Amino acid sequence: MTSTKAALINALSRTDNPRRETLRQEMARTKPTGRRAGLKPKLVLASASPRRLTLLAQAGIEPDALRPPSIDETPKKGEMPRSLITRLARTKAEEARDLIANDKDLADAYVMAADTIVAVGRRILVKPRFLEEALASLQLLSGRNHRVLTALCLITPDDRVRVKIVDTKVRFKRLSKEEIQAYIASREWRGKAGGYAIQGLAGCFVQKLVGSYTNVVGLPLTEAVGMLLAEGFPIHFNWLKLGEADPQ
Repeated sequence: MTSTKAALINALSRTDNPRRETLRQEMARTKPTGRRAGLKPKLVLASASPRRLTLLAQAGIEPDALRPPSIDETPKKGEMPRSLITRLARTKAEEARDLIANDKDLADAYVMAADTIVAVGRRILVKPRFLEEALASLQLLSGRNHRVLTALCLITPDDRVRVKIVDTKVRFKRLSKEEIQAYIASREWRGKAGGYAIQGLAGCFVQKLVGSYTNVVGLPLTEAVGMLLAEGFPIHFNWLKLGEADPQ
């Protein structure tokens, strides 16, 4: 068989198709969005965290959909705190974007994701899965400073990516054995970065906080709102609606 004939047979037998353009890509290329279209843009949150939803609601923001992706959040060997949260927030945002890429109702939405960790120096305290992990976290945080870091990732309808890291310094008082045991028994630590919730019982452990309080809760609200506004998302539109609804 000649090389030319072999090449022709291979070309005809290929089954892979060219990669098709997603609906999101098509809309970004052809459809005016936001103010240009006279329509309110949509927002998809790559999270199902009740705390993040509550904080966004505080700013008058209600996501049009939640698309929490399932990803492995295990730190890579030697990975630093800032690198970890940046990687995870971006991965979550991109996964959520891909989930809506061909959804006719959400394809042209903004996508926001966040990832929060607690760090003591270079040591990362992940969300404890077991009682023993929560106990170890509280014992480590007792009487010392730690940092709460959140990476925000916003993907615009035309797929521009914006990432911002917010760093808050927190100091715990020295915790007694009884305090730690009682807090563990409350089960409030479950699903919380560092094994505590500042907006709950653990608020009485905090001696000093420098930076964003809402960051420690789970979403740095000032920075999240600022990112959305900078990219043309009309947050204040909802504020005006609230004023119109007030009968006084």
